[in-house]
Amino acid sequence: MPILSYRCKKCGFEFEELVKRHDQGVPCPKCGGESERVWSGEMYSSTGKPPKKCNGKCSECSGCH
Repeated sequence: MPILSYRCKKCGFEFEELVKRHDQGVPCPKCGGESERVWSGEMYSSTGKPPKKCNGKCSECSGCH
C-alpha cells in the first residue's frame, strides 16, 4: 500500500494518505472536499523499495502496486 500526496480542490490543503490502490479517491481530512493527486512528491511503498519520484505514469512503474 503506497503513501501518496494529495491536494484538496476545495480548500487547497496538502496531505499524504496511505491508500490500497493508486487510483482510489481520497477526501480531504480538513474539509471533506474532493482531492487530487500531487504527482511531484516522493512515493513510498510498504514493500521496502527505496523512495522515488512519481512521474504519474503508473503503468511504467511497480512502486504503487
